[in-house]
Amino acid sequence: MTGSGLVADIVGAVLALGLIAYLFIALIKPEKF
Repeated sequence: MTGSGLVADIVGAVLALGLIAYLFIALIKPEKF
């Protein structure tokens, strides 16, 4: 249980950071999208 929970937390954190980075880049350089 702890292993799958840890994997889920890591995946969730990576997705959240990726989404934040994508929105930040889209805000800074909207011409790319």
